[in-house]
Amino acid sequence: MSDPVVVALDVGGTGMKCALVRPDGVAIRTERHPTDAARGPAAVVDTILEVAGGLADKARADGLTPIAVGIAVPGVVDEARGVAVWSANVGFRDVPLRDLAVTRLGLPTAIGHDVRVGGLAEARLGAGRGTGHVLFVAIGTGIAAAHVVDGTAAVGAHGAAGEIGHILVRPDGPRCGCGRPGCLEAMASAAAIGRRYAELAGGTADASVTAAQVAERAAAGEPLAGRVWQEAVEALADGLATGQALFDVATIVLGGGLAQAGDGLLTPLRAALHERMTFHREPQLVAAALGDEAGCLGAALLALDAVRVPDHQEKR
Repeated sequence: MSDPVVVALDVGGTGMKCALVRPDGVAIRTERHPTDAARGPAAVVDTILEVAGGLADKARADGLTPIAVGIAVPGVVDEARGVAVWSANVGFRDVPLRDLAVTRLGLPTAIGHDVRVGGLAEARLGAGRGTGHVLFVAIGTGIAAAHVVDGTAAVGAHGAAGEIGHILVRPDGPRCGCGRPGCLEAMASAAAIGRRYAELAGGTADASVTAAQVAERAAAGEPLAGRVWQEAVEALADGLATGQALFDVATIVLGGGLAQAGDGLLTPLRAALHERMTFHREPQLVAAALGDEAGCLGAALLALDAVRVPDHQEKR
């Protein structure tokens, strides 16, 4: 057989990151395609399968052998059945994506949750490599996590493990999108930081201010931005301390858009987390290393695990 590759797709509400990935975890071809979720879930599924089929054909044309397909999607995912149970971003509800892919493409297919597969990639190939027990926390519009132990991400009894964004950190805090007040996501997500700044600034602020802008203004010494940023850091430290009490990991890897603040986030967050440690062992707190490739690489790893290709073990 010619050199094997996995067709990997990371599907978001706006776009899809796609790649051909070798068994050692190296992407040898990458593409990006629009999701156009507004067209409806059936059209999105058709696009996913069309893009995956196109990548498989390109692999064959280059003398490679596609051996599996890995697809990461947001929302609630039943990985055992290969079903996208629910996703607001792409409109999925009980979509049997694995079976549809196997029928259309004729290749073994694995379906995974976007944050869990991102955590899988960071734990095995990225910032958590070699540490065994990793909590990957993605902080963007929302907050979600993946708990990875010895290269395997916990899925949960109902496919919903890792919803750290819905840990209660401020009982009197703002109402979360889930309906409950005071969730971590309502306090420390990128969307929440922007909202909080605009709220406190009143009519003097641009309502569309982003968390990145708040971080920049805080670093420049603006008092209001500094207050909002510190509130978010303290809430995030409370959430991570709860996560550490539950999981006792060696490394916490921060990913997502907010992590791009770098030391502006990591330095105060490390200090705040340190203050919250009593008898718990303090985890190493690091920024993600794989950027927006993590979802694709993790989807490939999930597919490789499903077909039990041994070569990828060398990258663990």
